[in-house]
Amino acid sequence: MTPTSHPPARVLDTPITFLKGVGERRAEAFRRLGVLSARDLLFHIPHRYEDASTVRRIVTLRVGEDASVIGTVVSKGVLPTRKGLRIFQAVVQDESGLIEASWPGQPFLDRSINKGDMLLLSGTVRFYHGRQLMPREWVNLGADDSGTAEGRVLAVYPATEGLSFKQIRAVIDKHLDALVPALDEYLPAELLRETGLPGIQVALRRVHRPTSVAEAHGGRHRLAYDELLFVHLLQRRANAIARQARQGITFENRRDLTSKLKAALPWELTGAQVRATREIVADMTSPLRMHRLLQGDVGSGKTIVALFACCLALENGYQAAVMAPTELLAEQHFRTFSALLAPLGMEPVLVVGSMGAKARRAAAARLAEAGPVLVVGTHALVQEGTQFARLGLAIIDEQHRFGVEQRATLGEKGAAPDILLMSATPIPRSLALTLYGDLDVSVLDERPPGRQPVTTALRAERARDRVMEFVETQLAAGRQAYLVYPIIEESDKVALKAATTAFEALAAGPFAHRRVALLHGRLATEEKDAIMRSFRDGGIDLLVSTTVIEVGIDVPNATVMVIEHPERFGLSQLHQLRGRVGRGAEESFCILLGDVGPESRERLRHVIETEDGFEIARADLRLRGMGDLFGKQQSGLPVFKIADPVRDEELSELARAAAERLLHADPTLSTPSNRALQRMLTARYGRALELFRVG
Repeated sequence: MTPTSHPPARVLDTPITFLKGVGERRAEAFRRLGVLSARDLLFHIPHRYEDASTVRRIVTLRVGEDASVIGTVVSKGVLPTRKGLRIFQAVVQDESGLIEASWPGQPFLDRSINKGDMLLLSGTVRFYHGRQLMPREWVNLGADDSGTAEGRVLAVYPATEGLSFKQIRAVIDKHLDALVPALDEYLPAELLRETGLPGIQVALRRVHRPTSVAEAHGGRHRLAYDELLFVHLLQRRANAIARQARQGITFENRRDLTSKLKAALPWELTGAQVRATREIVADMTSPLRMHRLLQGDVGSGKTIVALFACCLALENGYQAAVMAPTELLAEQHFRTFSALLAPLGMEPVLVVGSMGAKARRAAAARLAEAGPVLVVGTHALVQEGTQFARLGLAIIDEQHRFGVEQRATLGEKGAAPDILLMSATPIPRSLALTLYGDLDVSVLDERPPGRQPVTTALRAERARDRVMEFVETQLAAGRQAYLVYPIIEESDKVALKAATTAFEALAAGPFAHRRVALLHGRLATEEKDAIMRSFRDGGIDLLVSTTVIEVGIDVPNATVMVIEHPERFGLSQLHQLRGRVGRGAEESFCILLGDVGPESRERLRHVIETEDGFEIARADLRLRGMGDLFGKQQSGLPVFKIADPVRDEELSELARAAAERLLHADPTLSTPSNRALQRMLTARYGRALELFRVG
């Protein structure tokens, strides 16, 4: 059975198994790529292009140039170096000559590149015992270069085991002419006019059969816009439906406790804090339940904004709860709130798992009373034994460290309390609106005045002794320090310094006269908390640690952090780690220690030159991608296959504005001009059936 045997309207629904040239075995491989139907195949877009029209003859290559060549592998092998690095090398030949290609640190390529294979290589030509090409990009064309005949642009598709990009390209090429005409334009004509984007049929032909890289990117631009528009439409619609269904508490802005708190503050709020507080107050005084994300950089002042929200709930006679991921962080919030609420004549309650029976009973009695109270705690707040008489506001700090069920359980402890989620992982606002489109988002993008900057520097391995001497001078001055390592124990598999080995060497060597402690994730929770409490209280001079301190308590006396193997960390992670110092009045330092290559040095420059977490996150996203930064895909968020919300930030803004206009005028996308868009949403995302109420 072939697509052409179906009526045109049903061609795109053909199961991938029944397309000519696929069969059951390939269909299973296609399914691993998320390609289940002919429609999915049409939207399986190349993830990169190689411009074979600019291929050079090997004999013409000059040292220092960037160039692309096509050649046959005539010999290959893995070369070890004195430093233990293994380099895969292959000699490739075209009709004009030979050149050696070199892949340092990638000996595994010896298993996938064979003699006789034809390679398309793009990279820089250098001089190393003769001319040598350092491939930046490369494609194994197999035994022939037919895909690049006549200078074609080579489309490289996402592939999987048992299904190469060449096989995918052949299947798509075979069916493209039959499938493209079956897809009707689904964007409203007005959107196409205002964006200047090509029609969908033109765009698909350009991405699958481009005559130039520019043409391919033009087609991809249209498909990326569509994907971003779909996500914004789905999330805006989900938010609108949720708002309609979530009647909440209508708080009154009495300006009683909130005004007293503002008057008692020993500092002025930043403009960002004022803006975020107003957004939260507007939510809480509306009849709809608040569901807002407050995100801000390290030290941007999220805690005080949260306290203003708590005071609004308290002055209306309700209870407010703040849940933190660790007991230490909960205790820190408790102390901060206690100091700030004391002038207002209020005292918060602490609820954590390690509390004794007497303290737990006292806390339970306070929560059982109907009067206003602020409770701070850990996941103990969501356990069955913790009951609230009148919970009006639930705040979840470091929300990504709690499971969805834990977050929901706290929100169910009262009669539809308002929900405020907080995150210290700064991301650009436009991306936040894309990732968290079903939440309202407030951003703190200013730092309170008086916060000490942290001097950050990269130092080579040869400077190690001087770095440790500098740490000693800080300790001698009565300060404290962190030494951070990427792994706990050394391994034969990775040539990295480890926290355990370093702790033993430092405690017995240069810092034998200091109080040194080791902290890592394998320790029991009670032991980790005891070590951090001791460090906070000044009982430890030097803390050797892994990234468990990434989000931790404030230790104002800690003024220096040394991070080993900085190239092993993401930029945002380095920024979060750096946020552990500079919490007090003294000048603070973050030293990135180790020998790194040119690419890593350029990447680390983003952390060294700025303390703006939003700029660092933007760079991190560009370099590493969202998956590495955020981990698993956000629940309910369609996977981005084409668009990149960072690279396509301006396009995302256009799509978001268009989605808002479309839904404002036609909330269910049911008018004639929007029905094709609604059908496409339904075909691509089953969730649209519910969100747009179509049967």
